Amino acid sequence: MCTPDDRGTGVVSERGTVTSTHILEAARSCLLADGYANLSTRKVADAAGVPLSQIHYHFGGKSGMVLALLDQENRKLVARQRTMYGSEMPLWKRYEQACDFLDDDLTSGYVRVLQEMIAAGWSERDIADRVLDLMKVWLDLLEEVATEAEARFGSLGPFTAADIGVLVGLSFMGAEAMILLGNDGWTARVRAALRRVGDLIRRYEEGITPRRAAARAR
Repeated sequence: MCTPDDRGTGVVSERGTVTSTHILEAARSCLLADGYANLSTRKVADAAGVPLSQIHYHFGGKSGMVLALLDQENRKLVARQRTMYGSEMPLWKRYEQACDFLDDDLTSGYVRVLQEMIAAGWSERDIADRVLDLMKVWLDLLEEVATEAEARFGSLGPFTAADIGVLVGLSFMGAEAMILLGNDGWTARVRAALRRVGDLIRRYEEGITPRRAAARAR
């Protein structure tokens, strides 16, 4: 179970207002400990050392609080991903970095929070709409990367850049769900499969570049 934060009443400012950031930190702790179904605003209020009314004042309730947590995490990680994909590294190295980031995001708890909210969205339309909006940002970013690849290397075959963005995004989301189930054998298979896609990108990228150079030399 989640426990009260060591900082206790330090969440209250000199003006007596509670920082929403600290409430979200407590929400993260409780969510990772108990899951969304067992999460309550009372537990979060106790963990944060704040009156229950402050959670409703800042976030409106349980779902608003967790969606705010997910949105906060999402913005940070999309910015991280955008910086990485905007680098000059070969595409296959950027993909490998994305696989490394998956490990980081599993450790931080972001993946668990996301998957909890996806599950909640199956029965709550408002949550589903918000989560889909957040996920669209990731898919749009991956579409941009696929568009870059198409411009550099040529046709993506029967796929559009948007198709590739969706397929890559869904492969990671599915991998996250499988890993969270906690089976070591499946976790190893999933991780290996994701990494092999990077190997395929490398073979294609390193193979096509010499051919393009040779074509220009003719």
